[in-house]
Amino acid sequence: MAIVALAAGLSLAATTGAEAQGTTQGRTFTRIPVGTTWRVDPTHSEVSFRIRHLAGRVRGFFTEWEGVLVTRGPEWDRGTVNVTVRTRSIDTRNAARDADLRSPRFFNVDSFPTMTFESTGLVVENNTFEMSGLLTLKGQTHPVVFKGAYLGTMRDQGGKERIAFDGTALINRRDYNLTWNQVLDDGTLLSDNVELEIAIEAIAQ
Repeated sequence: MAIVALAAGLSLAATTGAEAQGTTQGRTFTRIPVGTTWRVDPTHSEVSFRIRHLAGRVRGFFTEWEGVLVTRGPEWDRGTVNVTVRTRSIDTRNAARDADLRSPRFFNVDSFPTMTFESTGLVVENNTFEMSGLLTLKGQTHPVVFKGAYLGTMRDQGGKERIAFDGTALINRRDYNLTWNQVLDDGTLLSDNVELEIAIEAIAQ
């Protein structure tokens, strides 16, 4: 789960004095919610990717996905994150390109309808996090690491507690049988490396 929503490193803003003490504008960083299950709020979350095309970059999204975060103990390393992404929901803002990406040449969504992420380790320090796990796509499973910002917890208008993360991981698409490319005089049409980005806001259950 996008899955998704998860660069090799994510540049973080400098920590303010309030953040260093554990709170900023109502958000809490130091208190770890123990024994809580959180479900991703898809309206306020995002799984996206970026890939080089010629000299530029193309950005895409997966619009159908779900995720669950569990904080089991007083230390974050006992927490887990699981995400499931429906590959058919890929959206690059171009209908013809999206149809090609769904075809057997790329994601082959009829044979591989989902992409999944299962965390194997989670480390949170102040307002940063590093999450390692296994990404499964097109029948291939490989380790990935998301790095980014832990944005803290905060209660919404209805009194429900929410938790938020932003992170990025770098993968090689060839590891997942996404091998199509075109060789040009100045290089290749597409890069092998793809940035996976996640922006998760989850609600305590």
